[in-house]
Amino acid sequence: MSANPERGEAELRVAGERLVLRPSFTALCAAERELGPLFALVERAAAGSLALSEMVALFWHCRVDPPEAITRERLGDSVVRAGLSAATPVLRVLLGQILAGR
Repeated sequence: MSANPERGEAELRVAGERLVLRPSFTALCAAERELGPLFALVERAAAGSLALSEMVALFWHCRVDPPEAITRERLGDSVVRAGLSAATPVLRVLLGQILAGR
């Protein structure tokens, strides 16, 4: 499955697998239950104070049909291995969708 930008999706490589992320209502509600209000999350990101764990949690809740081998720990390890510069464009897409909607 490839990410569809028209649906607000983003794509991230995790352990050699393609992980599609979509900020659906259900996904964002799950993220909000774990991370607190989404507006505050966006504000922390804009201020440069978003924690790595928060980014990974948002990615985790937004995943679509993930391969079974991709655990949350593997996702986090992959983000660390690739570096924040690789994860930031994906984060930007998701935060943009949270703010603008579709």
